[in-house]
Amino acid sequence: MQINKLHSVRTLALVAKDLGEDGDRLADIAIDMEPEDGLIWVYDPEHQDGTMAFSQFGIESLRNLIEIHRSTTK
Repeated sequence: MQINKLHSVRTLALVAKDLGEDGDRLADIAIDMEPEDGLIWVYDPEHQDGTMAFSQFGIESLRNLIEIHRSTTK
């Protein structure tokens, strides 16, 4: 998948809601993701420090990281 051809992203809050996960937990899991992994930062007046957002590829990458995290914390 070509990352530079994005047409939309979903914010961390929306992805957390869709996946039934805690947003803070997902942020901790995703903190080391890079743009190549499908993570970008979005800035606006309400989020001057930025908020994480994910491409569709990024959501799949995050799901994989969630599974890895679950299997290592058992």
